[in-house]
Amino acid sequence: MAKKGYWVASVDVNDPERYKQYLRENAPAFRKYGARFLVRGGDQEAVEGKLRGRIAVIEFKDYATAMACYRSTEYSAAKPHRTESALSDIVIIQGYDGRQPTD
Repeated sequence: MAKKGYWVASVDVNDPERYKQYLRENAPAFRKYGARFLVRGGDQEAVEGKLRGRIAVIEFKDYATAMACYRSTEYSAAKPHRTESALSDIVIIQGYDGRQPTD
């Protein structure tokens, strides 16, 4: 079974109205690729280091699907609204299903 894939995004929004347009326009890509939000905004506290103001963690069935969503024409249409309204760091990473501290 393939390991899940994740987008981890750290975002500082500088144009909230334009960013809302990004949120509306990214929905078709996320629906098409089966995205599931695990974290989307909410309370946060940087206990070490520095983060941007908004964090999102988005789960996909596997790493390849996470990459395909980012590279899709659907997401490409939405992306300029994000890049023009916010400073962002986005990492796409493969999940881990190995031993855990409780094992």
